[in-house]
Amino acid sequence: MASIEEVRAGIDAAKDKASESLGALQQAQSSLEAAQAQLQQVTEGSGQADVSEANAMLAQAVTSVTEVQQNVQAAIQASESVAARL
Repeated sequence: MASIEEVRAGIDAAKDKASESLGALQQAQSSLEAAQAQLQQVTEGSGQADVSEANAMLAQAVTSVTEVQQNVQAAIQASESVAARL
């Protein structure tokens, strides 16, 4: 069985990896928002259903990334709570 120090170190390492992912997720969200804005701009006035569908899918992707970011942040906070109780 791992010592308390080893468990804390493992939790810290996991938190570090999770924090790294937040940066990547933020970058992905920014890129998706830019793609959506560009698509909306260049297809403005188009009546094609595919255009609306593509815009909606990009909007959903942005929402999904936001939800993932929130889940990662909640996991970091939960792991901090566990480490604090050790």
